[in-house]
Amino acid sequence: MNMDSNSEITSLRNQVFTLLVALIVVSGTVTVYLYRQASILGKDLNASQQLINSFNKGQPAVASFVNQLGAYSMAHPEIRPVLAKYGIIPAATQPNLTAPAAPKK
Repeated sequence: MNMDSNSEITSLRNQVFTLLVALIVVSGTVTVYLYRQASILGKDLNASQQLINSFNKGQPAVASFVNQLGAYSMAHPEIRPVLAKYGIIPAATQPNLTAPAAPKK
């Protein structure tokens, strides 16, 4: 019986060692994968921030261009349907937000 128990203990030790090596390999693989994902995500985040910054820098130029289009449409009414198609309403043709004054008697 002593011989069987020694062989079982040895077999269990070998199995535990094999499982330990497998655990270390799997843990290392997952660690490398997560590190790569974090690195890629960091690069994507930097690229997104640069894109947002360049968009924000261009906003005043776009607003100025839209205002110039509105001013141009005041002298050239034939362009107003094109501007209306894209949602650009010149300032002078926008509906008046205040109520008109009552006529004086």
